[in-house]
Amino acid sequence: MYSRREFGKLAIAGLAMPTLARAAGAVDASIAGVRVGVQTYSFRALPRPAGGDAVDGIIAAMTACGLADCELFAPQVEPGVSTGQGRNGDPAARAKAREDLRRWRVDTPLDHFERIRAKFAAAGLSIYAYNYSFETGMSDTEIGRGFDMARALGAEIITASTTLKMAERVVPFAEGHQMVVAMHGHSNAADPNEFCTPDSFAAAMKMSKLFKVNLDIGHFTAANFDAVAYIREHHADITNLHLKDRKKNQGDNMAWGEGDTPIMAVLQLLKKEKWPIRAFIEYEHNGTASPVDEVKTCFAFVKRALA
Repeated sequence: MYSRREFGKLAIAGLAMPTLARAAGAVDASIAGVRVGVQTYSFRALPRPAGGDAVDGIIAAMTACGLADCELFAPQVEPGVSTGQGRNGDPAARAKAREDLRRWRVDTPLDHFERIRAKFAAAGLSIYAYNYSFETGMSDTEIGRGFDMARALGAEIITASTTLKMAERVVPFAEGHQMVVAMHGHSNAADPNEFCTPDSFAAAMKMSKLFKVNLDIGHFTAANFDAVAYIREHHADITNLHLKDRKKNQGDNMAWGEGDTPIMAVLQLLKKEKWPIRAFIEYEHNGTASPVDEVKTCFAFVKRALA
């Protein structure tokens, strides 16, 4: 995590570079025809301004990394209750935190999200997806509100870590808003309600033509599936990838190049076939540098893979 002085330097750099971006138009997000971006969860360790959201820090970080396209992680936009406050401790505190978050989601004016969209646009950056995960216990109003937020942010799609049971509830909202929801998988193949296996993704896509796949190739590898083969067969149903490196057999997140995930082969496949699948860096391993420097290292790996 940054000190206040380090964060200040990053923010200053981020304010200077968007000025150039505004003059030149949107930053080019493609490398060798592959659109590369970042899951903003990668910057989760950046300090959150007191009483505010993490958007300014994310914009500065993306600019410093040279990444222009993102999947915006909802808890970085929401108040602190959604990032851990109230999740520990007594049940009453957890219940209050959950109700506070529900109220915030329902009552926050949509121009709040439009202003976030404008900040990104002013910096030459884009929000491709809003990562708004549909959790058990969400009200129908909360589910529907996620689509309103995504539209206000300028996102093309929603990505979601959710379950098959919750996906059933989301169907009428996706179809009512005519917005794609891409299901994000993890590596728990033992729970049939979790998104992990090819069959679980297929089950969701049978529910609605608007349900697609946000394939995390690290988790997919950890569950002992073949990411290259799956992408080759199902590329038309994949909106974007999460790039990370994990070991097989539920192995750990690793520094890129040290695990079993075929990151380079996947990127070469996208380059060769020219499929419109976005490749988003997700820094999740235990690095030794700052989040920005770790993402820069991952981005350098991507550039080498696509050279």
